[in-house]
Amino acid sequence: MTNENPTTLRIDPPLAADEATMLGAWLDFHRATLALKCEGLTPDQLRERSCPPSTLSLLGLVRHMAEVERHWFRGVLDGQDLGGSGRYWSEQYPDGDFDLIDDADPVADTAAWQEDVAFARETARGLSLDTVTKGRARDGEVTLRWIMVHMIEEYARHNGHADLLRERIDGATGE
Repeated sequence: MTNENPTTLRIDPPLAADEATMLGAWLDFHRATLALKCEGLTPDQLRERSCPPSTLSLLGLVRHMAEVERHWFRGVLDGQDLGGSGRYWSEQYPDGDFDLIDDADPVADTAAWQEDVAFARETARGLSLDTVTKGRARDGEVTLRWIMVHMIEEYARHNGHADLLRERIDGATGE
């Protein structure tokens, strides 16, 4: 079974382009891939866990990637003070993006993720890949290039999880 009528537009990255264009295109490709993996499912299906004791779910992945986008583009690249907790996690619930989904609103959470993606695109637009961040990462400053490569890696890894989750839910497969 495949997701036969997707509404999410996923554009293949160019085969030849400058580095910034290529990295941006691959990141957008992976963002769209996660959206496609979630498309057409009910809220309960999006909340469905992979297998105990894991709390992994498609909705959890969306919430997690919202946190990742928020952290790297708002907190690190833009230097915003995000406080001591995230949108979905706190000191009390460090894995709240995955664990606290039973009453979560998939529409609101997806919208929050898309807002963070839009902020990331706008903040990075026009910057050199050699731009050093205003905020600090784990061990210090990084460049926009590092963030872009890390984000592609993060999405690619989690899209593998999303592929397995989606197949388990309704048999849909695809790249």
